[in-house]
Amino acid sequence: MGGAQTVVANIANNICGNHDVIVASGEGDGKMWNMLDAKVQRVHCRHLKRNISLLNDIRAWYELRKLYKKYKPDVIHLHSSKAGVLGRLAFPSKKIVYTVHGFDTVRLANRKFLFLEKMMQRCCRAIVAVSEYDRRNLIAENIKKNVSTVYNGTLPSEVTEGLSFGIPSKYKKTILCIARVSYPKNSVLFMEVAKLLPEYAFVWIGNKEPVEGAPTNTFFLGNIPNAAMYCSLADVFMLPSDYEGLPIVIIEAMSYGKPIVASNVGGIGELVHNDVNGFTLENKAALFADKINHILEDHKVYDRMSKASKSMYDKDFTMEKMVGEYRKVYNAILGKECF
Repeated sequence: MGGAQTVVANIANNICGNHDVIVASGEGDGKMWNMLDAKVQRVHCRHLKRNISLLNDIRAWYELRKLYKKYKPDVIHLHSSKAGVLGRLAFPSKKIVYTVHGFDTVRLANRKFLFLEKMMQRCCRAIVAVSEYDRRNLIAENIKKNVSTVYNGTLPSEVTEGLSFGIPSKYKKTILCIARVSYPKNSVLFMEVAKLLPEYAFVWIGNKEPVEGAPTNTFFLGNIPNAAMYCSLADVFMLPSDYEGLPIVIIEAMSYGKPIVASNVGGIGELVHNDVNGFTLENKAALFADKINHILEDHKVYDRMSKASKSMYDKDFTMEKMVGEYRKVYNAILGKECF
């Protein structure tokens, strides 16, 4: 499940005890429904789809208008680009919080849509970046209206008894990645690093299809529910990527005290401090292999980084910390302490 969906579920579950919470979502979010507390009302918007379609987008806008008339919400929290555009067109701007889950998705990968973000920055009360990296880039692109940062946070998953990767026991250590096998995740780099370190097992969770031509020490396990709990079995967490916002998967790995080796993109440098709890690197296989070896071949280095990851998670990236910051944003919109 994507980071934005995880954030939505965590916020909804945390505030539904004393507030009416409705989560409206479109295609591909069935896994999120399963995470939601029974007190959260679920609304499926069947025309809200990832791909751009004039007809579907008009229908989705109409669905959102009908939702507003039905529920008259006090606060409307929009997540990611498509909902961010349609929601700001459909709902009253004075009630809207818009969270940008990785600005590089627009700034770099889909720059032709940047004008929409610039035009619509005044169509909401608050724009929230999930990293300082994104906040700075929003401002650099002249999107400056009520922009702030709230770091993503999450809860450690409960570990199922008898949990196992189900791979041969001959490997000295295990390096784990949890991600989809599609751009911007860099599975090719993952396999190149695995070739350089044949004594270690490299496990990837999140592929929908079998991966052809993978080295014999790589194991693509497919989609697995509650994948984060597998971080408890890994020795190092690795995330190779071409761009990112603030990856939930790294935060989840930190919650288990795992050293991190990841691409130096997006907000990852705000999660991973070099030679503290891991390393952020240029996307070159030799660099990744060198740092993984550095961590795993010295138990003092490993222990120090493991403790640092857990400490950093406990201080800044818990679900409670994230929800507390969003409560402040909601209260600012309402002009009173309601959350």
